[in-house]
Amino acid sequence: MNTASSPTSPNTLTLMPGQVDLALLRRIHAGGLKLSLDPSVQPGMLAARDAVQHIVDNDEVVYGINTGFGKLASTRIGNDHLAELQRNLVLSHSVGTGTPLDAAVVRLVLATKAVSLARGHSGVRPELVEALLALFNAGVTPSIPCKGSVGASGDLAPLAHMACVLIGEGEAITAEGKTVSGAEAMRLVGLDPFVLGPKEGLALLNGTQVSTALALAGLFGAENVFASALMSGALSLEAAQGSIKPFDARIHAARGQPGQIAVAGAVRTLLDGSEIVPSHPDCGRVQDPYSIRCIPQVMGACLDNLTHAARVLVIEANAASDNPLVFTDTGDVISGGNFHAEPVAFAADIIALAISEIGAISERRLALLLDTGLSGLPPFLVHDGGLNSGFMIAQVTAAALASENKSLAHPGSVDSLPTSANQEDHVSMATYAARRLGDMVNNTAVVVGIEAMAAAQGIELKRGLKSSPLVEAEFATIRTKVDYLERDRYLAPDIEAMRLWALKADMPAVLLDILPSTAH
Repeated sequence: MNTASSPTSPNTLTLMPGQVDLALLRRIHAGGLKLSLDPSVQPGMLAARDAVQHIVDNDEVVYGINTGFGKLASTRIGNDHLAELQRNLVLSHSVGTGTPLDAAVVRLVLATKAVSLARGHSGVRPELVEALLALFNAGVTPSIPCKGSVGASGDLAPLAHMACVLIGEGEAITAEGKTVSGAEAMRLVGLDPFVLGPKEGLALLNGTQVSTALALAGLFGAENVFASALMSGALSLEAAQGSIKPFDARIHAARGQPGQIAVAGAVRTLLDGSEIVPSHPDCGRVQDPYSIRCIPQVMGACLDNLTHAARVLVIEANAASDNPLVFTDTGDVISGGNFHAEPVAFAADIIALAISEIGAISERRLALLLDTGLSGLPPFLVHDGGLNSGFMIAQVTAAALASENKSLAHPGSVDSLPTSANQEDHVSMATYAARRLGDMVNNTAVVVGIEAMAAAQGIELKRGLKSSPLVEAEFATIRTKVDYLERDRYLAPDIEAMRLWALKADMPAVLLDILPSTAH
């Protein structure tokens, strides 16, 4: 008998399918908590399971329950082979390749698959859902190769690797980082491997949970570098003695774009109390370059896109996205296409555009700081230029990564390659669209980190007046990570330290409060 004891940790949060919000999904991604399922969903799951069993007992023919799959849907499978059918489905679809997904992403996969199955439309036993949460709570993550899904009939291959662990096959990674067999993983959480019942294998494999988890991870990373880029932008504005006038609330109210209004307000708050802002009223500069002046317009548009993508992904994280779906009020089992991940693909592409633009405008501010004709600072932000190159080549790195992101930002959703003998003739490519976000976030984190490091250097080169309390506090944090550049030194460790700075999520509340997943 498969049993999974309910967690009793005070840090256990309850999942209510259909009501899991973005803040909880961010916490699941971050780790350090346990999950339980709201008991109220048990009757719905049991009723759907009974509906599936009724079909089997009455020898009705329904796709996915007693037929083959995909192009083989017209092949009837006898009741004595149904368990073998489901096991074969899981094994035959475990064809992923590439490095395993990060544990943080797999945590999201386990949680969202549990939520999806617990909606009561999949016809699986509650014990199967509890097993997913048992793996989650033990920190045992199925080893899921990162490549091999086109995001059409769900994330078939990656979810098959997840399902393999439940039947005692495949591999998993323990909380300590040790790779173990699927059978050993189940033993570690006190469970026997499952013999899958009718439709259970298909319910586990169908669904958009892997592409959704990857897109959520990309969203959270994008939010972090967005907040850091607003801070690095404020630092650059101070270093270049830019004007605060373009952030006047009246300008942005006249346009009405909500993200733009929020960003302008956040930057005004960041710079409130600065001694530098009012110190250069007659500097002779009529207008700042767009990378400074248009921070609200560019970053605001990025924020609006992230907010839209977040809304789509929250819906998808709560969705019943396998096939066919069971409707217990009528007893109908209806075959459809909720596994098609087009909404996720579009959301991932929108996030990609935002990530790319965050890095693009950051790199332009960095270039501005290094250009003495624009910034009024020493060339390449270092004394004894010529003998020292300063930040010259750090900007080259930033340019390389910003340019790489332009290529990565090409939409995945416009691609399609038919599979399954043209039965699955249009696919979303959502899994790739979401997976590439991780590389893009890291690229932009480097760019933003270099900008912040250069801006801190620029502020220090003009030391005398102080910036605002919020900016000075972040300046002090940066100085705990990288020292002032007196003369050329080995910069790679500094750049890595600043990449990690840009990825952190502990910026001032004024920045976090405008993000979709951290807003109060």
